[in-house]
Amino acid sequence: VLLAAAVCTKAGKAIVSRQFVEMTRTRIEGLLAAFPKLMNTGKQHTFVETESVRYVYQPMEKLYMVLITTKNSNILEDLETLRLFSRVIPEYCRALEENEISEHCFDLIFAFDEIVALGYRENVNLAQIRTFTEMDSHEEKVFRAVRETQEREAKAEMRRKAKELQQARRDAERHGKKAPGFGGFGSSAVSGGTTTAMITETIIETEKPKVAPAPARPSGPSKALKLGAKGKEVDNFVDKLKSEGENIMTSVGKRSAEAAKVLTSPINMESVHMKIEEKISLTCGRDGGLQNMELHGMIMLHISDEKFARIRLHVENEDKRGVQLQTHPNVDKKLFTTESQIGLKNPEKSFPINSDVGVLKWRLQTTEESFIPLTINCWPSESGNSCDVNIEYELQEDSLELNDVIITIPLPSGVGAPVIGEIDGEYRHDSRRNLLEWCLPVIDAKNKSGSLEFSIAGQPNDFFPVQVSFISKKNYCNIQVTKVTQIDGNSPVRFSTETTFLVDKYEIL
Repeated sequence: VLLAAAVCTKAGKAIVSRQFVEMTRTRIEGLLAAFPKLMNTGKQHTFVETESVRYVYQPMEKLYMVLITTKNSNILEDLETLRLFSRVIPEYCRALEENEISEHCFDLIFAFDEIVALGYRENVNLAQIRTFTEMDSHEEKVFRAVRETQEREAKAEMRRKAKELQQARRDAERHGKKAPGFGGFGSSAVSGGTTTAMITETIIETEKPKVAPAPARPSGPSKALKLGAKGKEVDNFVDKLKSEGENIMTSVGKRSAEAAKVLTSPINMESVHMKIEEKISLTCGRDGGLQNMELHGMIMLHISDEKFARIRLHVENEDKRGVQLQTHPNVDKKLFTTESQIGLKNPEKSFPINSDVGVLKWRLQTTEESFIPLTINCWPSESGNSCDVNIEYELQEDSLELNDVIITIPLPSGVGAPVIGEIDGEYRHDSRRNLLEWCLPVIDAKNKSGSLEFSIAGQPNDFFPVQVSFISKKNYCNIQVTKVTQIDGNSPVRFSTETTFLVDKYEIL
């Protein structure tokens, strides 16, 4: 019986070894390490025997091709097998060197498996080994060709159907009819999507400041104008309800990110409106330590009335973390540095009307652990075939209030759903993407910490990177606009502020 076939160095270090019976790694390494010491110089033998095994070998430049067999194995057959092994190696390796053999180790192992099966030699030659390892199949080629043809036909059919649908919609719009629905479920899905889009458009339309009267309607129908008109009707209807004392709450089913932003914006927008937006990008190590944290913030000014175009913003900066501030090039930098006021370099000029203008931005980059707003500690520990995972969060910044927090933990594929032990909040298991989403509606000073325990089959590395997302109406860096005054007369101006703190990237690797 052939126990193993190996390529080793003159010192007995195994480069590639294929065992054909159950053998441990330490056993085969021990046998190969003992092999060079057993050889006697000056003799022409190509085999060496010990009490338990026989080595049949052939030198190949600086290496040896070695077969380890039992002592009662037929040595003539073993020598024939050895010659075939020695001819296989140059087929896959350009040079008989250690690096080259390591690079093609899997090709060699597959070829070795064609020569020997379960310790006994197969009746094969070199040409057959080459054919078997290539695994070239005529049936596979035919199957792939048929599948490619089917995919091309399906794509052509899809394009044709799309053109038909577009044409039907155009015809329906031209005649002022409702666009037809195609298929049972398709029609409901199309109409549902249109309704959501119309609601989103309506909300956006009603929240835009009224600038100038709409121009005369051009000839021919226009979808945008239709939506606008519908928005006005909805607006009037809502105003009537409000005047009758009704409490109106706008709600959309599954709203997109854009619609969510619109809905979270304040309903009462003054003529001078400011958006203060911050985005955080953070990467932590699983064993603690902040690898990098970068925060970008900006104040956007929107003026919808010409009367308030010549103003100054009074900024209060209570940040103690060393934020780098930068004003817009047209803003008076000296005025900002000395008096913390944002105004134009030329006081006679006015801010642009009906457009968002960035007047001040700031940046914070740090590796200081105490600056992390929300710490996540994920602790997976193996127990038998499964892994117990304990994960906890803690809010470090008491002044923050984080809403819609989702902590996403990756799971190993093909092992089923996790078994949840204790949990603060709720969870969702996404089996398609192999994710566990830990959902917390709010994290603030009253709800600073919480934990989740679950168990599932896997290794500790399977549960990283952990990702976090949230939205907050309080900014991280304590930079606020406290007062707005007019340049002429220094009289105060009413203004509204919208603050958002978002996640760009938040990972625990």
